[in-house]
Amino acid sequence: MNTAQPGSAAATGFPVAASEDRAFFGHPRGLSTLFFTEMWERFSYYGMRAFLIFYMTAAATSGGMGLDTATAAAIYGTYTAMVYLLSVPGGWLADRVLGQQKSVLYGGIGIALGHFALAVPSPGFFYLGLTLIVLGTGLLKPNISVIVGQLYGAKDPRRDAGFSIFYMGINLGAFLGPLIAGFLAQDERFRAIIAGWGLNPNDAWHFGFGAAGIGMTLGLVQYLAAGRHLGTAGLRPGGASTPELAARFKRQAITWVGVGLGLLVVVGLLAATGTIAISPTFVRDIAGYSLTIITVLFFANLFRDRSWTPDERSRLWVIFVFFACAAVFWAVFEQAGSTLSLFADRSTERQIGGSPFPASWFQSLNAVFIVTFAPVFAWLWMTLGDRQPSAPTKFAIGLIGVGISFIILVPPARAALGGTLASPLWLVLVYLVQTYSELCLSPVGLSSMTKLAPARIQGSMMGVWFLGASVGNFLAGQTATFYESMPLATLFGAVSVMPIVAGIVMLLMRRRFTAMMGSVR
Repeated sequence: MNTAQPGSAAATGFPVAASEDRAFFGHPRGLSTLFFTEMWERFSYYGMRAFLIFYMTAAATSGGMGLDTATAAAIYGTYTAMVYLLSVPGGWLADRVLGQQKSVLYGGIGIALGHFALAVPSPGFFYLGLTLIVLGTGLLKPNISVIVGQLYGAKDPRRDAGFSIFYMGINLGAFLGPLIAGFLAQDERFRAIIAGWGLNPNDAWHFGFGAAGIGMTLGLVQYLAAGRHLGTAGLRPGGASTPELAARFKRQAITWVGVGLGLLVVVGLLAATGTIAISPTFVRDIAGYSLTIITVLFFANLFRDRSWTPDERSRLWVIFVFFACAAVFWAVFEQAGSTLSLFADRSTERQIGGSPFPASWFQSLNAVFIVTFAPVFAWLWMTLGDRQPSAPTKFAIGLIGVGISFIILVPPARAALGGTLASPLWLVLVYLVQTYSELCLSPVGLSSMTKLAPARIQGSMMGVWFLGASVGNFLAGQTATFYESMPLATLFGAVSVMPIVAGIVMLLMRRRFTAMMGSVR
């Protein structure tokens, strides 16, 4: 029997005495468990993502898939969009059926299996692996962030700083992943090593995929070993407050899973009989329509609910605004794995001390800068306290900054038209500016979602944050399809316009949005 009193630690989902727990750099000990779990998950995700578009565009004689750039970009954008889109049902399942802790565990298992499937040199296993990673990340990604928020009391001033530390874990993994997995997949020195073992050097790509799977496995081992430090945070579904509701939500989950599997079977049969052709373009179009429909239906259903108090409804409007800003931001920022990667590979000098290095290594720059400057930003917000900029102001700075980062690339892109390779310092500067922008928007957005969302739908609202990332990733992939059909300077200049305009609007409206947030800061 639950003997917790309303407002007690157990009733609110926070670990007992969370406000006194300062075992991990002044933060709850459970933060370290989540820090390292997310670090290894991001190691696997960014490690594989760093060379994914190179693997798809590499010639079959080099062990790649031999796809053209536009097709590879469409697959890449659809995959990264679906990774975040599945966060919406992942948050729903955690809220109503599984709880966040189990969702993180099951999601991690799916991710590890997906990467190991990619390690098998077969087109069928390639698409199976991407599908498993999409499903697993949809369960893990939104819910691990919710657990971080539940480690702190509702008014604990350490919350934003805690998310900044958590963000360091994300980016430590994002730093190591491209270096290790990218080296195994692309570096000629490793290919020579495996050739010396009597293996086909073209299989190096699959060593990179396998390294990503090992990373996620290490994260799972750590999560299970240190899970006790999470206490009751995310242990039980927050929305299933009675046995009757729990049973109802389980029936709904079974129904929707059945519908999803049924649709997959129908599509598979239609493809097998030749009724429809499953192509990257077909999948991209389906993903685009799905994103549009899901976004409209989700917010329409959310605002139709008459149970919200006026304060909650006002905060839900702010969540919608933050969602739109996040979509614009990630549409620009997430071109790191597509347009920026292609620019690094084809138009940038890649040597250190005369020794060449893989283009995928550039994707570690953002992570290096995050790990370096996240503590500075965390210290800054803690020091400023109530005097720090509001969340809408931070969003505005982040949007304008990420837009400026692409303006920086216009001069070297023009030079590249004449065959001049750009200095790697251009990309270093771009990633530095994007890092500052990201630190103003992403950890603040994660923290704001956990504070703005009504308690009974926290997982679902975190799914909204990742829905914004899904829309942004999809748009980023579509932008990359123009890489070979549009002058680079024109493409980079066009990319910069939308975030700068959105940032200016956000800056002008910051006081209004701050007032709509009520007591949340």
